[in-house]
Amino acid sequence: MEEVSKVTDTPLVRRLSWRGGQQQPVISVVKSKLRKNLTCSGTKVRKTLTSFFPVVRWLPKYKLKEYIWGDVMSGMIVGIILVPQAIAYCLLAGVEPIYGLYTSFYANIIYFLMGTSKHVSVGIFSLMSLMVGQTVDRELFLSGFDLNDDPTSKADGFNLTNDDPQTVDLMGMPCTKECYAISVAATITFLAGIYQIMMAVFQLGFVSVYLSAPMLDGFATGASFTILTVQAKYLLGLKIPRHHGYGTVPVTWFNIFANIQKTNVCDLITSAICISVLVAGKEIQDRYKDRLKIPLPTELVVVAGATLASHFGDLNARYSSSVSGHIPTGFIPPKVPAFSLMPRVALDAIPLAVISFAFTVSLSEMFAKKHGYTVRPNQEMVAIGLCNIIPSFFHCFTTSAALAKTMVKDSTGCQTQVSSLISALVVLLVLLFFAPFFHALQKCVLACIIIVSLRGALKKFKDVPAKWRASKNDAIVWLVTMFATALISVELGLLVGIIFSMVCIIFKTQSPKVSLLGRVSDTDIYEDLEEYTDLTPPPKVHIFRFQAPLYYANKESFLKSLYKAVGVEPFLELTKRRKAEKAKGKSSKQAKANANKKNGDVFIGPIHKELDFHTIILDCSAIPFIDSSGPATLKVLVKEYKDIGVSVLLACCNASLIDALKKAQVFGKNDREMSSLLFYSVHAAVLHAEQEHTAVAEGKSEDSLF
Repeated sequence: MEEVSKVTDTPLVRRLSWRGGQQQPVISVVKSKLRKNLTCSGTKVRKTLTSFFPVVRWLPKYKLKEYIWGDVMSGMIVGIILVPQAIAYCLLAGVEPIYGLYTSFYANIIYFLMGTSKHVSVGIFSLMSLMVGQTVDRELFLSGFDLNDDPTSKADGFNLTNDDPQTVDLMGMPCTKECYAISVAATITFLAGIYQIMMAVFQLGFVSVYLSAPMLDGFATGASFTILTVQAKYLLGLKIPRHHGYGTVPVTWFNIFANIQKTNVCDLITSAICISVLVAGKEIQDRYKDRLKIPLPTELVVVAGATLASHFGDLNARYSSSVSGHIPTGFIPPKVPAFSLMPRVALDAIPLAVISFAFTVSLSEMFAKKHGYTVRPNQEMVAIGLCNIIPSFFHCFTTSAALAKTMVKDSTGCQTQVSSLISALVVLLVLLFFAPFFHALQKCVLACIIIVSLRGALKKFKDVPAKWRASKNDAIVWLVTMFATALISVELGLLVGIIFSMVCIIFKTQSPKVSLLGRVSDTDIYEDLEEYTDLTPPPKVHIFRFQAPLYYANKESFLKSLYKAVGVEPFLELTKRRKAEKAKGKSSKQAKANANKKNGDVFIGPIHKELDFHTIILDCSAIPFIDSSGPATLKVLVKEYKDIGVSVLLACCNASLIDALKKAQVFGKNDREMSSLLFYSVHAAVLHAEQEHTAVAEGKSEDSLF
């Protein structure tokens, strides 16, 4: 008795009176926020501008002697890597090589001004290029263009205003296949950027929360396999149009094997040599990365060597090897995105916006944690949104942060986003002076660069057994997302992955871990009897822990698991008792009849068995929230067990649970039963249960004396 009073009547507990979630009126909150956000002052304007352009804050504090060498080195190296990749990824996007260089240039400049990460490299990303390319090819097909046409085999393959007889009307102007392709790409990029800005304005960054790491990994791996499949035809020199619709991977491989006899031997030999050199360079880089101060420029060496071999060997004319074609120098005049195309690509821009944002923010936060600084996710969304909106007027396509180039920046001494400015200058030099030299570069070489860059994603197949051992749920999410992305389509794979991962979470909450608890000797700590040894369950008290939210979808699971754990379902127990009482009444009448007959036989009726416990304590420490069905379930539970003489007590409830229980009057009117049902710890509830049981037992013994 004294121990209970010590636990339940301490100064701390007396001070913890429940206030019940006092909140300000909604109107006053709205008024105060409007007043705060709509007022204008010089200080607020400066703060807004520096928030919108973070470069204004950090550039004046730039430590020239300490940072400049690392930034220049990392910027030059990333720029050198970026040039061949920018040209190569245009194969995926279905546009001319010059647009990849434009995209890389503008994205680096804008992120330098607006990004909050010091290390992220923003530019062309293979996954974004693939998704843009699928939309571009679909729109070209629907507009009647011949997808088998290979304009790069002509002397002047690239010309926005050439005399190609196959044109369509776009915004009142005739548009060739090349013009239409970049118009579609720029339009979908513009819409993706608009979506990202809208997400930033309405604080919708939480959307990325639903993109779990296993789902994103599976999606990236499935997309990588799709990219490999799409590029495989270039390795063999086959002129096969890209498949439209679902099942790109199986259909493309079927078409490749159906046309395998048309393989261009020159392209095949070139591909074998390039892949061997690229893989060897990557393996040397991985093996001796601690000794090598800078990454090996393997891609640039392969591009330079292959371009020289193709030019002097005249491989395009002699062996019909497909080449990049003419790449002009300088910049094309800006052009407004085609508004007439927006309704047709509006849905395609949604996954682009979400994936681009998710990869950018996750990479920003990862490297910020590594180097001990913070990034602003909302500003990152604005930055990547404007990296898409502004370049879309300059014939560019969708960008995102890229892991491989970001890791190169980090490993080569990058200190700030000045390195992005240096990378943009390297691309600018190529745009102004060196772009035409890539005219003879074979497409199979570009495909080799793309495929070898997928090594990291494709190697994740080897990690599946480890994923399965670590978490079967995560492994299943990875496999389902990967197969859906590879075998159905990239967009549907993303949707399937999101839905399936959410279904897995719901399933886990519907079948959560439940346990009975026991006490650690000489302490007030209670833990799972199955997980730990040397625990003692309190006599005639069951302590039940439910490790999930309690809501409409799992309330039945909660009740069933509780009934199974304690071994008594109150409704069935009450039914048994009522049947026993009826049987007892009948047996007493039968006994009287037998006594009258004096036959000496004895009739024995059913005997009611007493329960081996008198209290159930619900440990609510692992219940983060409940909905309206949760309090109703607990209210019925308390009543039903009370009908069979068992008390149900609640312990370790958080503030939101207590508030919900009070509103549902689980503790009776005016919460008069709150002190006897709710306890701040399991131990306090156990002591109260023992005290109440002792008091009841003493009352019964006194009654028996009289």
